[in-house]
Amino acid sequence: MPLKTQLDFSACPSPKWLPDGQSQTIFASRFVPRPSIFYARERVITTDNDFIDIDWNIPGLHPLAPESNRPVAPAVCQKGQTTNPGSLTGAPPALVLFHGLEGSSQSHYARAICHYFRQKNWVVAVAHFRGCSGEANKLPRSYFSGDSTDIHTIFNHVRQRLPNARWHACGISMGGNALLKYAGEQQESLSWLQAVAGISVPLDLLATGKQLETGFFGRFVYTPHFLQTMKKKIREKSRQFPDDIDIDKIQQAKTLFDFDDAYTAPVHGFKGALDYWTRCSSKAFLKDICIPALVLNARNDPFIPENSLPGIRDISASVTLHLPKTGGHAGFSTGPFPSNFNWLAHRLEQFFCQGG
Repeated sequence: MPLKTQLDFSACPSPKWLPDGQSQTIFASRFVPRPSIFYARERVITTDNDFIDIDWNIPGLHPLAPESNRPVAPAVCQKGQTTNPGSLTGAPPALVLFHGLEGSSQSHYARAICHYFRQKNWVVAVAHFRGCSGEANKLPRSYFSGDSTDIHTIFNHVRQRLPNARWHACGISMGGNALLKYAGEQQESLSWLQAVAGISVPLDLLATGKQLETGFFGRFVYTPHFLQTMKKKIREKSRQFPDDIDIDKIQQAKTLFDFDDAYTAPVHGFKGALDYWTRCSSKAFLKDICIPALVLNARNDPFIPENSLPGIRDISASVTLHLPKTGGHAGFSTGPFPSNFNWLAHRLEQFFCQGG
């Protein structure tokens, strides 16, 4: 791929009534209409006797959910229902989607992307990190931003289920970081995958963590939002595993660094939050990616400082950096009020299908 194509500064046409990264982020996550989606759930048992849930949406096997113009239409997930994607024939295009921190198949971006690609007759599989599918996982551990083992498990499973599919992968925010790190680690062995994409990726976890500790929105909106659900999950988990979890230290956490230092790092084998964030930041792995990869980060993302974003010297010849001026964090809504997510989904399709 010629170097001149690796840097893309073309605009995301954000609405004029969303003038900055904060408004673009918050409005997209709360108020942009998103479709209802019918998912059929499949449970994958991991080698450590835990589980990962994958929500499938497959043309010809799973019906379309009714359209809705309401701002927040409920996603449909048939809990406990199993699916058999292996019964699908042919070589369809397929997408596995990895959600962000405390996300799921019901997140605004997951539903929008799934709906768009379903209309194009793609298979879509939304993979949940442990504990994010609405049911607590079985072990003291949970999920973290560089969990290559679980990414590997998910890829092996979907590939086994649909071995003839033309597989692509997309990760949003934290899921994008884990995906890009894994792609760099695997290098040529990931050649069965057509392409990968990371959206609003915290490529430098330390820089993102520091950003979320500063300013009004970082300290009083975004960080408390994440900590509220994360602490609740770990409180419940600590009742089952009191000897493995220091719940008092976790409850005192005021920042994501505090939380990761008290829980995420030690329970997943890191020395502390600094060790975890340093070793799991995907920016250092971008030079080793050998398959087509899109890294899409808005330069006004309130989570991710612009000066932490990679440049041409940080990436391999297989990576395209798309760095629009606007879009916020996992926002990228466009069009007249109340806007939509078609630009983001179309950008993914464009990269997957045209390689640019």
